[in-house]
Amino acid sequence: MSIKVVRIDDRLIHGQIVQGWLKTVQIDKILVVSDEVAADEMQQILMSMAVPGSVKLIIKNIKDASYDLSNGVYDSDRLMILFSNPQDVVRVLNDGIQFQSVNVGGMHYSHGKKQLLTNLSVDRNDVESFLRLLSFGVELEARALPQDEKYNIVFDIQKEAELLGISAK
Repeated sequence: MSIKVVRIDDRLIHGQIVQGWLKTVQIDKILVVSDEVAADEMQQILMSMAVPGSVKLIIKNIKDASYDLSNGVYDSDRLMILFSNPQDVVRVLNDGIQFQSVNVGGMHYSHGKKQLLTNLSVDRNDVESFLRLLSFGVELEARALPQDEKYNIVFDIQKEAELLGISAK
């Protein structure tokens, strides 16, 4: 399998994905991994309308996505995997799937979250999940578009963990 991009973006599919990532990175399939989207036919329809016809959109719940990834279903594909939050990435890693790097593209501010960067707002659960990703040896980098410079968010996450009194496990 050729995983080109693993990205956390709470908007999942939007202009940056279609105009930025798909046009720059050679991708023929997008795998959206989300229990919520897999159970919501309207979201699936809207997402499918946003993806160009040359790219196949696959939407799976976490259990089915982990199964497919571990059983070589996408081995011949140039794949982008989209998650809406770091907790779902942790669940897939706990299922034995490995990622070298996760692009944190957008976790926007909402009530109860603290803004760390322009496109990165977190709560305690997010920070704990990012620390768990780090314990798996996953690189955490932030950038909106592939041509942007990678920004390593580890320091920001560790600083917020310290402020929250969370220790790395």
